[in-house]
Amino acid sequence: MFPDGGTAAPGPAGRPRRGHRPAATTTQRALALLVRREHSARELTRKLLARGLDPVEVRDAVDRLAEAGWQDDARFAESVVRSRAANGYGPIHVRAELGTHGLGGEAVETAMATFDGNWAEQARDLARRRCGPPRDDLAWRRKVADLLARRGFPGDIIRSVSRFDPDDVA
Repeated sequence: MFPDGGTAAPGPAGRPRRGHRPAATTTQRALALLVRREHSARELTRKLLARGLDPVEVRDAVDRLAEAGWQDDARFAESVVRSRAANGYGPIHVRAELGTHGLGGEAVETAMATFDGNWAEQARDLARRRCGPPRDDLAWRRKVADLLARRGFPGDIIRSVSRFDPDDVA
């Protein structure tokens, strides 16, 4: 370390040599994460704390970015709903994932209301893509029901898409 506190040898006129950057502030590091993709406040805080940053500085940085509009839990939740629905996940899965990001029930319901698609149609499209055209075959019905259940679709949608009624099984 040099007398001025730097670690790089000074260049001409006492300035640090090229390529030497001062350490990024907590706010800059948070903003770098947000530039890549949306994050919930809880997720952003967790990632910054995992990097060994001061908890008070992290909380202040996340608050400042939220006030400035760079971080918004509602916008994050809407993007998760759109993304997961586009990737074939159902409303149960999406709600559960939003809950893991520290969003409250009201924020989750508001984000779910922004979905302008039809969950039943999403399930039908997924079943056709993954399992082929509908058949009157118990094995096909079970395969579709299992797929949709794993993807987080509710029972009424699963039954309508697969036409599978567990009471009909002998």
